[in-house]
Amino acid sequence: MQQDSIINGTNAFIASHPCYESNNTSLIFTSTPSLICISVYCVLGLLSVATICGNLLVIISVVYFKQLHTPTNYLILSLSVADLLVGVLVFPSSMAFTVTSCLYREDLACKIRDSFDIVLCTTSILNLCCISIDRYYAVCQPLTYKSKINHQVALMMIGVCWGISALIAIGIIFGGFSQGTCNGGTCSVDIVLAHTMGPVFGFYLPAVIMSCIYLKIFFVAQRQVNRIQSMKCLTKMERKATKTLAIVMGVFLICMTPYFFSVVFQPLFHRPPSVAVIETLNWLTLSNSMLNPFIYAFFYNWFRSAFKIIITGRIFLGDFTNMGLFG
Repeated sequence: MQQDSIINGTNAFIASHPCYESNNTSLIFTSTPSLICISVYCVLGLLSVATICGNLLVIISVVYFKQLHTPTNYLILSLSVADLLVGVLVFPSSMAFTVTSCLYREDLACKIRDSFDIVLCTTSILNLCCISIDRYYAVCQPLTYKSKINHQVALMMIGVCWGISALIAIGIIFGGFSQGTCNGGTCSVDIVLAHTMGPVFGFYLPAVIMSCIYLKIFFVAQRQVNRIQSMKCLTKMERKATKTLAIVMGVFLICMTPYFFSVVFQPLFHRPPSVAVIETLNWLTLSNSMLNPFIYAFFYNWFRSAFKIIITGRIFLGDFTNMGLFG
């Protein structure tokens, strides 16, 4: 029964995917790709390049310009590193081994693809959690912010984010809890755990925590409107930074929630989502890694200034490390 289900699922995948065919033993990329297949992969390739270039600009900006060496920007740097690795590792591996094809096989290539995906996705959301904590102290407890959130604390947060993400990936992938499909209308314990526990603890719980923190920040910021004039500039700057990073979190949730919703409830569907739906939602989650640099460039004038210096090549013509970017 299980083998029949895998074969049926594989056949359904092949029938609905424009880029794959079967050689009776495994799924392979078609030797005669259609125009649709070529177009899809050209678009995905451009997304990968845009993701790499955009996040590389953020990384160079934070590392090079000393004015950007702040705890908040270190957390943004960690997020950008995760997004850059999505463009370098997850995009190509997901193009070679799609998420739906890996549902029906458990070879090493799929384990590697899933490991990259889980580690970097979890790292991104944990970094966003740390950023929300940073914004909480910056807005709600400004007098103690610098003593509680300093460079050492930010680096410790980053280490914890990457360490926890690696442990989660090892537990899910190599512990045998990777995603699978339900057979004959029933689901094994492993599949139920993979479709519920992972997304709940790796996505939904952190998302709820972040949302609560930003709601708290919003209400506190509203009460700060009537502060004394000497504090208004600082409050305005922190509120703008908080608003921008809240938008980053919001875009992240918009991109990620549909896919994780489908993952959690897939065992309950009478008819599982089609290949087109699963692949579209998967690529929507990955596209979030491309969007963050554009958000920074749109809302932060100092990032725009840094980007211009890097893109125009002026960074190679002199020492701009101490240049003022906030003017």
